[in-house]
Amino acid sequence: MSNITELREMSDEQLEATAKEAAQTLFRLRFQSQSERLNTPSEIMKNRRMIARIKTIQTQRLQVAAAK
Repeated sequence: MSNITELREMSDEQLEATAKEAAQTLFRLRFQSQSERLNTPSEIMKNRRMIARIKTIQTQRLQVAAAK
């Protein structure tokens, strides 16, 4: 997992790819949690927070671009 400073240093394309990867991982974890027991249930929450951080950064960048 990346911390917030690493996410902020990524380009828009890298952020989009990271968000897509985190969403796919979240889907697999949710599916796995319904079909069998997860080894680390906290991974679902970590992925949800990662997606939220990425979306926040993307929104902030859009607001800065719109203000210019």
